Amino acid sequence: MSESLEVMSAGKMLLVEDDEVFAYVIIRAMRQRGYEVTHAANLGDARACVEQVALEDEIFGHAVLDLNLGGHSSLELIPVLKELNSHMQILMLTGYASIATAVDAIKLGATNYLAKPADADEILAALELDTEKLAEHYASIQEPMSVRRLEWEHIQKILKENDGNISETARQLKMHRRTLQRKLQKKPAAR
Repeated sequence: MSESLEVMSAGKMLLVEDDEVFAYVIIRAMRQRGYEVTHAANLGDARACVEQVALEDEIFGHAVLDLNLGGHSSLELIPVLKELNSHMQILMLTGYASIATAVDAIKLGATNYLAKPADADEILAALELDTEKLAEHYASIQEPMSVRRLEWEHIQKILKENDGNISETARQLKMHRRTLQRKLQKKPAAR
């Protein structure tokens, strides 16, 4: 990839977010900061955006992906985006943060992982690896985890070890399958 193409793409951003209100706020804030933002509300739209950009021989310099898109995971977009531009800064943004998904996102090539709620400055800091701003953001959430949050993290770890098999995870946790499903449908405790 030529250096001039990288420079031209620095202001192009793909936002994959199914929460329309949050997406509107982020799009508006990023455009005010000089970014050209393309929004996709689901995986299908995101794939179409990526194909269109590839056909037009243009490139995104940044991508902000919501992890949970209507029951689907956007983790599968990371390798597709990295193939399009290996230097792309990719941020996984989620309201369902867990250590297991953070590790998966980073292994697949995401630049960073950020828990919602996050504002535009925090998103840009995470994309640009602004360690000072990120330290401020994480300092505000570095309290010890609550029992509910520890339970959530443990469930996510066991679920990942079982490749998403809820029945096997429930058996290993000595929990009824329906109870586990109810716990997985809830948002994790903030701390």
